[in-house]
Amino acid sequence: MKDIKWAVLGTGVIANEMAVALKKNGRNIYAVGNRTYDKAVAFAEKYGIGKVYSDYNEMFTDPEVDVIYITTPHNTHIQFMRRAIENGKHILVEKSITLNSDELEEMLELAEQHNVIIGEAMTIYHMPIYRKLKELLGSGALGKVNLITMNFGSFKDYDMNNRFFNRNLAGGAMLDIGVYALSFIRWFMDSKPDKLLSEVKPAPTGVDEQAGLLLMNKEGQMATVMLSLHSKQPKRGMVSCENGYIEVMEYPRAWEAKVTYTDTGKTETVAAGENADALAYELQDMESAISGDGDMYLEYTKDVMDMMTEFRRSWRFTYPEEE
Repeated sequence: MKDIKWAVLGTGVIANEMAVALKKNGRNIYAVGNRTYDKAVAFAEKYGIGKVYSDYNEMFTDPEVDVIYITTPHNTHIQFMRRAIENGKHILVEKSITLNSDELEEMLELAEQHNVIIGEAMTIYHMPIYRKLKELLGSGALGKVNLITMNFGSFKDYDMNNRFFNRNLAGGAMLDIGVYALSFIRWFMDSKPDKLLSEVKPAPTGVDEQAGLLLMNKEGQMATVMLSLHSKQPKRGMVSCENGYIEVMEYPRAWEAKVTYTDTGKTETVAAGENADALAYELQDMESAISGDGDMYLEYTKDVMDMMTEFRRSWRFTYPEEE
């Protein structure tokens, strides 16, 4: 297969990380587009990118582009995804991939019609440590997974115009950080949780500032999640099993975990991958999926989106695009 040519839509933090990651993989971005042309030019100069679109819409019809990384805010994703898919472009989309399940289902059907690959840039599905831990659980050494407990909290100042609290930019804890916690849970559970309970504290703007979630699947595996955009917490995930437990710190971009065997008290550190290479792993897997021998775990992405949609529906929280 010919070299895969990447274009990136947006020039923010994630786009900068993507440029660095692609260089780690021995490649470079082919083209860049942004609403503000001058920002696209500066980005291209910084990373030695050969093509800058004077109108970012040209990206979707450029015959040289194979795959587009969409790094814009959540509520803009669907319009760009639709345009890319209809023009036969594969797409890697920053989390959360869409606003809700209906949007995602529409995109999955469209992608099937046009024979293109969709991937969500969800670190947890691609970093080596999570795959290694899943293999450990698959070995039966720890027994059945019974309970997963998650914490994810960051402190954001009460600036109601920034994207974290801005309803017009699809702000809120669920789509911004809850997506990581729920992806972690789905990765280690045998099936999607179908029983969901929650409590939510709204921000003054009407988005979810803080939430507590309780989930259970048909196998009886349970999970708890505490999310906050205005209270710092450790980024900690714990997978509790019949014969021991796994502690993962600094998820989603973890590189190691502590495993404790409760029958003997033995502990061990399991390590795999590098924190700094998180995005490089995603890009590699996306290219492999395009080539036909990789997996972007879209079924997990769909399950997580279903859960997020159900939680927000129970809170009666919507975004303008959903009304």
